[in-house]
Amino acid sequence: MKTKLHSLFIGLAVLAGVQQVLGQAIVINSFSQNGVLVCSGLQTGTLFSVQWASSLSGPWQTNWAGLTGVAVSNSGTNTVSVPMFYRVLGVASTNAATTNAPAGMALIPAGTFTMGDNLDGESDALPTNIYVSAFYMDANLVSYSQWQGVYSYATSHGYSFVDAGLGKAANHPVQTVDWFDCVKWSNARSQQAGLTPVYYTDAGLTQVFTNGDNGTTVYQNLAAKGYRLPTEAEWEKAARGGLSGQRFPWGSTISESQANYYAYPNPPNSGGYTYDLGPYTGYNTNFDTGSYYTSPVGYFAPNGYGLYDMAGNVSEWCWDWYATPYGQPSNTNPTGPVGPLSYRVLRGGVWSGSADNARCAYRFNYNPAVAVNAVGFRCVRGL
Repeated sequence: MKTKLHSLFIGLAVLAGVQQVLGQAIVINSFSQNGVLVCSGLQTGTLFSVQWASSLSGPWQTNWAGLTGVAVSNSGTNTVSVPMFYRVLGVASTNAATTNAPAGMALIPAGTFTMGDNLDGESDALPTNIYVSAFYMDANLVSYSQWQGVYSYATSHGYSFVDAGLGKAANHPVQTVDWFDCVKWSNARSQQAGLTPVYYTDAGLTQVFTNGDNGTTVYQNLAAKGYRLPTEAEWEKAARGGLSGQRFPWGSTISESQANYYAYPNPPNSGGYTYDLGPYTGYNTNFDTGSYYTSPVGYFAPNGYGLYDMAGNVSEWCWDWYATPYGQPSNTNPTGPVGPLSYRVLRGGVWSGSADNARCAYRFNYNPAVAVNAVGFRCVRGL
């Protein structure tokens, strides 16, 4: 089989307002055939940028794409996913006082992105330009062990839950948790960490949401810096990882090596998905044991923002009520339509769902009072 080799063009990049120090040893350690770029020598507590293109010819302003505002890890070495067979122009670092993300979280930089796409005829995800302020997001789905730790704290501090949550193993995502329980859990996580809770049961934001489920009206205080569910717009911006116009967080095709989903490629299946590379039909064979087929959190490569499982594994609850199309009153930090409506938004695909469900733009909707073994969540925090 012929493979196309990566070409590397390494150069200094000068960003607006950034002084790139000559002689600073930012090194690209490796750039593998599957598009995984490893670079080191980055200064802890800064952001860095990567630029790439499919051709080195032509004006870079129109041909180059990339990731910006990616937080440097504590080790100074970062791994990012670059679309396959692209050339890397360079890596640049910039100081930023707000880049020290909380442990286990990644900084999602502020900016405008295209929410939705018209690649596959989605009627409820029409392309819309959305501005989202910077925020932190859990790098991983909430694991079963993480859920249990906060759940134990919560139930000993006046919280009650409808569902205790389930997980295939401690390092697998928690699932069988309804929307209300995830919101209460987020409040408990905030209080356990000494942060101001986000969710309340009164419009005056005085009664912290600790008890209740179906039928409870929940208000959110976005000025609080505690843990909360992402808005639908925040989720999609984060899932895209700095890319634009792609089906998935890494590009426009999907295979079992990139996500935990139900493969249905075409060929060999009539009516299958041309962008599903399988290589077989069915559940991911690495995880199809037990009563549900989740995979360990962080098993697959992260996207450009350092987030794992933004496609497949379990679907993720978002804050927004579901409407067609999005129903947001504003294109700046939208929080969805005013409820109550019937369903909340789910995003991200699922181990039992096909490749189309795992696309960044795909929108699910589900009864917020129902818990199933295909649905989990992750939290975000404001800066």
